[in-house]
Amino acid sequence: MSLFLLTFGLLLLIAVAMAVGVIVQKKSMASSCGGLGSMGIDKICDCDDPCDKRKKRLKKEQMWKENQIL
Repeated sequence: MSLFLLTFGLLLLIAVAMAVGVIVQKKSMASSCGGLGSMGIDKICDCDDPCDKRKKRLKKEQMWKENQIL
């Protein structure tokens, strides 16, 4: 029984450490299914002209795609 509790405690400690790591990095969780992009939706907002932050991100993504090695 003590081996089970020790193993459970270790796994719980690892899960808490991973959660704290995600919180500290302030990154959003990403899924592997593609999200809105897989449904053909390019952007979340309905505005015609995206904000400066979005323009920078789109430019960075475009540069990444151009320099990607297949």
